[in-house]
Amino acid sequence: MPRIRPLAAHDLPGLKALVMALAEHHGDVPRVSEDTLERDFLGTPPWLYGLVAEHDLRLVAYAALCPKAQLHFGERGMDIHHLYIRPQWRGQGLGRRMIEGCVQKAVTLHCDYVTVSTTADNKAAQGAYRACGFVQLSDPARFRRAIR
Repeated sequence: MPRIRPLAAHDLPGLKALVMALAEHHGDVPRVSEDTLERDFLGTPPWLYGLVAEHDLRLVAYAALCPKAQLHFGERGMDIHHLYIRPQWRGQGLGRRMIEGCVQKAVTLHCDYVTVSTTADNKAAQGAYRACGFVQLSDPARFRRAIR
């Protein structure tokens, strides 16, 4: 099973390939570069937080987390902005492990909740998030999990 760990500088080429694969899956034209990934994930302070899953020295999944806040409630959170798993690794529990890794990262950052969105037709992802304790919000493709 792949090892999940924080993103490191040497991961940028593999991360770029995964981000491009997700963009192409959605029919988007990717414009990502290693420079923008380095700026956003490894800058001081980081704009995004990243987790990767590695198997045999190759990245097979990634997650990108964005900070959020609900100032009027005094709460901070993380949004799972991207979660992508190479097709051959799907259906083996890696998604659940990546989701839990995202939640644990949010815990270390003293967050109160984690949110995520899916495309409206991605029922498999929606089911996975529900199975991991997320509840559906008013938008049927948005989910939230309280962690404190």
